[in-house]
Amino acid sequence: MRKGWLLGAACLWAACGAAGIAQQSHKCECGAHPPGPPRDREVKPYAGEAPDLSPYAKFAEPYDLNYTHPNIYTGAGRDLPEPRNISEVRIGFFGPIEHNPDAIFGQRMLHGAQMAVDEANARGGYGGKPFRLMLHNDYDNWQAKAVYGDDRPTDPSIWGSASNETVKMVYDDEDWAIFGSINSEATHIALRVALKAEIPIVNSASTDPTIPETYIPWYFTDLQDDRVQCLTIARHIFTELGLKRVAILRVNNRYGRFGVLKLRDAARRLGHPIVIEQKYLPGDADFSRQLKVIQDSRADGIVLWADQAEAAAILKQMQKLGMKQRVFGAYRTLGPELLEQAGPAAEGFQAVFPYDPTRNEPKWVDFNRRFEEKFHEKPEQFASLAYDAMNALLDSICKAGLNRARIHDALANIEEYDGVTGHMVFDPNQKNVAPMYLGTVRNGTISYRVAKMDKQPAAPPAASSSPGMAAPSDPTPQPRPYARVGEDGVSYAGPHLADLPRGIAPVVLFGPKAAAIAQSADARASLGTAERLELIPIESDQNWGAASTQLVQALIEGHALAVIALDRNSAHLAEQLAIKALVPVVALSGDRSLTSNNVPWIFRMPAETTPAAAVHLVVAAVRQSGPNPERLRDLLASGNVLDGIAFLPTGEPKLR
Repeated sequence: MRKGWLLGAACLWAACGAAGIAQQSHKCECGAHPPGPPRDREVKPYAGEAPDLSPYAKFAEPYDLNYTHPNIYTGAGRDLPEPRNISEVRIGFFGPIEHNPDAIFGQRMLHGAQMAVDEANARGGYGGKPFRLMLHNDYDNWQAKAVYGDDRPTDPSIWGSASNETVKMVYDDEDWAIFGSINSEATHIALRVALKAEIPIVNSASTDPTIPETYIPWYFTDLQDDRVQCLTIARHIFTELGLKRVAILRVNNRYGRFGVLKLRDAARRLGHPIVIEQKYLPGDADFSRQLKVIQDSRADGIVLWADQAEAAAILKQMQKLGMKQRVFGAYRTLGPELLEQAGPAAEGFQAVFPYDPTRNEPKWVDFNRRFEEKFHEKPEQFASLAYDAMNALLDSICKAGLNRARIHDALANIEEYDGVTGHMVFDPNQKNVAPMYLGTVRNGTISYRVAKMDKQPAAPPAASSSPGMAAPSDPTPQPRPYARVGEDGVSYAGPHLADLPRGIAPVVLFGPKAAAIAQSADARASLGTAERLELIPIESDQNWGAASTQLVQALIEGHALAVIALDRNSAHLAEQLAIKALVPVVALSGDRSLTSNNVPWIFRMPAETTPAAAVHLVVAAVRQSGPNPERLRDLLASGNVLDGIAFLPTGEPKLR
């Protein structure tokens, strides 16, 4: 489907000021003095990454970095003459404006762009010629079955639709630039067509960082991408708040899948890898299953990559489940719809946002007034950013003239820009990397503050009170790993385990001469009169296939409560099986690698420990934990002294 709508009836023969009412008024030269290619500048670090959030920063400095210099267009497009006898200046609008779950966002984006075009036309357009938006629907319908069922719009497939519509904008409409889209799939495809057709694409709604990282020079966006969003969220969560166990709950589409990639990277580099990641399908309304899994993981924070309606439903269902975790979100989770639909459940929710919508700058206040008068609703992020991006494009067309390559040059020469949403800073990839804001819900309203991704420096040490004594210099910093994984112990984060069935609770003795040891007087005396406990010997001297089969049967079919591994080899095999069967293993071995694998079920005793002493320890622990392997594991990992021995959270014996 393709439509072309003429926006604005006024076609005044006057000098144009296409930068919009919010921009400084100036006389449009209509391409009389087009800008040249952008200057070769270097901007480090890429996207403002802090050192501790950059890959491998704690190990070595890379010999080269991508994306720190502009990718300057070197083709012949600048030499094409400006066309004559045109009656309008066409701009392609590419977005989900109908028959799409994101149509509400597409319509808001269209309103912002339409308002910028209307105001430019009211001032005379391009030398008296009106700007005209040519509308093309963005069919991102590969997952639309969840919303529409089998009777969903499927005429153009996702890739075919995006490429076909882009080709129409370039060759049929003869547009001078393309504005859009929201979903990154369509934007990626359009960008590749633009590479061949040499036409600028201006974006205000897609946050996929891989779009500008294609190194295709025809892309310009005024919205901070997921890289900036994720690093800003990570800094707040892990550094400012000190949370350590964070879960992700995201929509299962490209917006969610690519959105959290940089958050996972940042969490790992800050030493706290994401505990668990749960997904839901577009259109889902019940998130209880995912929330219960996150609850069992003992996460102390949750990051949502969703839209406002889904975020509101998740917050209300968390409140119903009694979940108290801190909740954070991407910029699409925050706004008046969240407050209206979540109500008190949104209290304390925090999300990053590209600008501060509560500020009282005259330019912003006047834009809100004009927008509300025109469309009878307040402008939110899709409309406001579209207005700014369209004004930047219209201003670039007026500076460059009707030449796509020179329009690209004008866009690429924008290093800073003051729009109605605030001050923007563009890197050499022509994307906005200005610091984001952190929105916090308090008492039914949202307050905003600047949220930088840089780690704030520690307070300087107090000056010495003794005259003539200089403060001691800081010691030379030692290299530190970029993450810590399990050095301080790991814990079981799965679903809770039930007590064993009533009856005899087997404790497996696994190792060489296990049968003889089980029948020995020392072992039987250590077992004593423990109720329901029975020693089940499995010889490790036999064929390993037979030994592992017998051990699996004892663990799974026999519902063993614990395993005592009698030497190094049997301990390694028992450890591999116990992680599947969820059964604690007490190993008699001097091999410390048993406890370095981040397996929460292994506990090592010195190799010289007698099997009878290990049996006595297990009996003493079961008396407190009962016939439940999870509680038994937790008791062994607690650090409490049991029968004269205690374990560290890693499973190593605690030295006294």
